[in-house]
Amino acid sequence: MDALASFFLENQDMIYIVILSIFLGIEVISHVPAILHTPLMSGANAIHGVVIIGAIIVMGHAKNDDYLALSLGFLAVVLGTLNVVGGFVVTNRMLEMFNKKK
Repeated sequence: MDALASFFLENQDMIYIVILSIFLGIEVISHVPAILHTPLMSGANAIHGVVIIGAIIVMGHAKNDDYLALSLGFLAVVLGTLNVVGGFVVTNRMLEMFNKKK
């Protein structure tokens, strides 16, 4: 418990920045018009490829007995891949709306 308390005390500024950025992100996203939401989200999901590459690098540098880093890296790769595929699926559905019907 002391280690957890000391971690929060040492990184208090960074924790505040993360919490404020979460609130800022929620505020910005909630004011995006519905017509722009789909293209912005599909573009943001495609950028998630950086997360996949970073997770693969973290897993590559992790020691074999560091199960926390390996499991978090694997989880990040799986979720990042799902997000990228979902972004392309949403973009494809959005572009299909503009095709002429036969």
